[in-house]
Amino acid sequence: MAYTATHKYARISPRKVRALADLVRGKFADEALDILRFQPHRGARMLEKVIKSALGNAEHQQAPGVDDLVVVDARIDGGPMFKRIRPRARGMAFGIKRRMSHIKVSLDTVATAAEQDAGGVRE
Repeated sequence: MAYTATHKYARISPRKVRALADLVRGKFADEALDILRFQPHRGARMLEKVIKSALGNAEHQQAPGVDDLVVVDARIDGGPMFKRIRPRARGMAFGIKRRMSHIKVSLDTVATAAEQDAGGVRE
């Protein structure tokens, strides 16, 4: 059973957080938190909070072996945009898109993650 947590409408561009999600995908949850703790990016704090929330959800649902949970899915999707106009020279205007993102993290046990990987490969 996967334990998930989401942060919807995060005020950061998805492009900035996706690189951090790639760092932690497939790692143990505590190892992923250690990796993010030493990243200087603002998105690392947001992703770290979502992973902690997913761990809390797993504890609340009495997951067996909370220490063995792996980040099986770290998805950063685009959210809505604030559209603004920046005045430019000679009466022109450029558009500005202030982007938001939806951060979703799924944790699962090592055995279940391995079964899903093996189930997808057919020989």
